[in-house]
Amino acid sequence: MAAYDAAYDCDVLVIGGGIVGLSTAYAITRAAPGTSVVVLEKEPGPARHQTGRNSGVIHSGIYYRPGSFKARFAVQGAAEMVKFCTEHGLPHEVTGKLIVATDHAELPRLHALVQRGRENGIPVRELGRAQIAEFEPEVRGIGAIHVGTTGVCDYGAVAARLALLAQDAGASVRYGAEVRVIGRRGAAVAVRTADGAVLRARALVNCAGLHSDRIARLAGDDPGMRIVPFRGEYYELSPAARGLVRGLVYPVPDPAFPFLGVHLTRGIDGHVHLGPNAVPALAREGYAWRTVRPAELAGTAAFPGAWRLARRHWRHGADEIRRSLSRPAFTAAVRRLLPGVRADDLIPAPAGVRAQAVLRDGTLVDDFLFASSPRMVHVLNAPSPAATASLPIGREVARRVLAELR
Repeated sequence: MAAYDAAYDCDVLVIGGGIVGLSTAYAITRAAPGTSVVVLEKEPGPARHQTGRNSGVIHSGIYYRPGSFKARFAVQGAAEMVKFCTEHGLPHEVTGKLIVATDHAELPRLHALVQRGRENGIPVRELGRAQIAEFEPEVRGIGAIHVGTTGVCDYGAVAARLALLAQDAGASVRYGAEVRVIGRRGAAVAVRTADGAVLRARALVNCAGLHSDRIARLAGDDPGMRIVPFRGEYYELSPAARGLVRGLVYPVPDPAFPFLGVHLTRGIDGHVHLGPNAVPALAREGYAWRTVRPAELAGTAAFPGAWRLARRHWRHGADEIRRSLSRPAFTAAVRRLLPGVRADDLIPAPAGVRAQAVLRDGTLVDDFLFASSPRMVHVLNAPSPAATASLPIGREVARRVLAELR
């Protein structure tokens, strides 16, 4: 692609220095060498929010509707993530995981997952009660499936490496550059950052995660949805209790609720995380109950979809809040899978916030959501498994923005 015109500071501006934004910048430099890319990240370094605050799981793609972006990108992304970590010497391990039924009512859903996994091309093995102990001696259930392609890695390290690779290819990554104003001026997109700097580009990519809908509106586009933040709270097992869990153990998800439930994850550092639950966050970066941003909370409260969502899922929501406020209640959820755990074995761990797109009718957007307008591409919904799928997502976004340039 031809070098950018002197009237522009770059060809493409990418807003957001999480794993999706950095993967997009990297993909643009690979797909169209010579394209000038600038990444603007408001934090002092990469991956400070969703990317750096998750459980580090490389998801297989077993849960997702066949043919969806999530299914295709997760299956492809899991293999690519393992290869990427191997090639760049980043810590990772393909551990496999168990999805365990603890109640007979869960068995039909477990069998449906087996079928879905096979439709998505994922190796799945069904296990009986006795076979569970071969993988996890302390876990109890009446049936399970083993998914061999699941693993763990350090997504913060992956994001940092993507930033370096993009920079090596000529991209610029600017930290501490919060975007305050976006405008279209003729054939250009102009952005002003908090320090007063103005940059002009031929196209813009919005990978702002928790702020993606706000950035879209700032750019003059109606995203048709709103990000409703959910805090995922974790505990970890005390050093003395870590031996209770060998790898990754998940419950059978409830299709009526959009989250996977409390699960057990031995991370790449050997620590065992328990969680997350999912409670409404009182700020987009609300990593604790005490973090409240009234303007953001008012924006969520004024959105009709948030109230419709609350009415639809209030029973599940009440249970999640109870587990948030009560360690015994959280322990009881863990004990369904791991009966040997005690409340004293649980140590509070850092929380994360999930950027969940919600439509006006209260529907949670289940798949990755992209939108385009002249000279702009918005990534409006990229929850889990976005980190797993970040390499193919980056290529997809790069394809879309390069089409805008052409």
